[in-house]
Amino acid sequence: MASLTLTEVSKKYGRVLAVDRVSISVANGEFLALLGPSGCGKSSTMRMVAGLETITSGAIYIDGEQVNELPPADRQTAMSFENYGLYSHMTIFENIAYPLRIRGISLPQIEIEVVKIARLLQIEGLLDSKPREVSGGVQQRVSLARALVRKPSVFLLDEPLSHLDAELRSQMRAELKRLQKLGDGSTMIYVTHDQLEAMTMADRIAVMNQGRLQQVGTPREVFHSPANRFVASFIGEPPMNLMSGNVERSDDGYRISVQGHPIAELQGSVASALTGAGLPPEGQLEVGVRPSDLEFHSPGSAGLPVQVRVREFLGENAMVTLDAMGTKLRVVGRRGTMPAEGDAAVLRARPDRVHLFLAESGVALGGSRPH
Repeated sequence: MASLTLTEVSKKYGRVLAVDRVSISVANGEFLALLGPSGCGKSSTMRMVAGLETITSGAIYIDGEQVNELPPADRQTAMSFENYGLYSHMTIFENIAYPLRIRGISLPQIEIEVVKIARLLQIEGLLDSKPREVSGGVQQRVSLARALVRKPSVFLLDEPLSHLDAELRSQMRAELKRLQKLGDGSTMIYVTHDQLEAMTMADRIAVMNQGRLQQVGTPREVFHSPANRFVASFIGEPPMNLMSGNVERSDDGYRISVQGHPIAELQGSVASALTGAGLPPEGQLEVGVRPSDLEFHSPGSAGLPVQVRVREFLGENAMVTLDAMGTKLRVVGRRGTMPAEGDAAVLRARPDRVHLFLAESGVALGGSRPH
C-alpha cells in the first residue's frame, strides 16, 4: 500500500478548466471516495493519478515520489473502469490473468490467484467464457477482478458498480470494503456520483463540483457539518431543505426565522458557535434543515405555517411534501406522527440541527454540529 498526495493539480481541455487546483492527501491504506455530479472533474482527477491524462499544472506523489512524468505501468496503480476495458478475444480467465502473466508469475500461482478472486466476485463458473457471452454486470466484475488480482499499491475505481443490479451492488460494496481492509490494504480511490456508495464505503469523502474540491471529511463530517450550500444539498436523500431566513440576537442566544416566523432558538454551545462567525449586518442567511430534523406542532403555535401537499409511504416512516408559504419543504418521520395530505401544521427545527449559510457565497457558518 502507499500514500497519495495531489498538490494544486489542474487539468485543462483546450479552454475548459476541468480540474481546478485540487489538493488532497490520502494515507496508506485509506479508502477515499471522489464524489460529485457528472462533469465535476472527479474522473479526470483519477485518470491523472493513473497516468492516463497529462497534468496541466500541479504535482502528484505516490509514497513521496513525484509521478507526473511516469508512465501508467510504473505507478504501482490498477484501475477498474465503468466501461470494462476487457479483451474480447480472451476468455474471462485470460483477462483476469493477463496482469500476472506480463509480470512473469508462474502458471500454477496464476491459477490460484485467478480462482481466488473469481470466487470472491462470484464468477468462478464463467472463467472459460468470452466477455461477449456474459452480461454487463459480469463484465464489470471481470474488470474489477483484473484490477484486484494485481494487488496494487493504489487501487483506482471509476464507477465500478454502475452496471450491477441493486442486490449485487449492495453485496459488492461490502465485499470491496472487506477486501480493502482485511486483504492487502491497498489505498483505494473510488469515483462515484452515488452518495450511498461514498457514505457506506469510504473512510473519507472528497466532494467535488465544477472542477473544484468542496470539502474533504469523514462521511459523518460531510453529512452533519457540510462546508457549504452545495455539499449540504448534494449529500443526503432526500436533500437538505434550504430556506431564506433571518438571524437575530435573543436574550439567550439567536432566534432563527423564516418568512417572519421563528423556527428555532439557538442557545448554549450551539449559539456560542455562531458568535464571531461573521454574521452579515442585516442577519440575512440561508437556513438549512435536513428532512428528519423538522418537527410538527399544532396550528396556531409558534413556528412556520405549512400545509401538507403529498404524503409518501416509506415503511415505518413517511415523507411529506409541504407548502411553506410558497416554499416546498420535505419532512421525514415516524409514520404515526406525520400529518395527512391537506392538513395544516406548524414546523419547527431541532435547534442543534440547524445549518446556516451565507446567502451570496454559500459558505457555512457556526462550525460543527454536536452529533
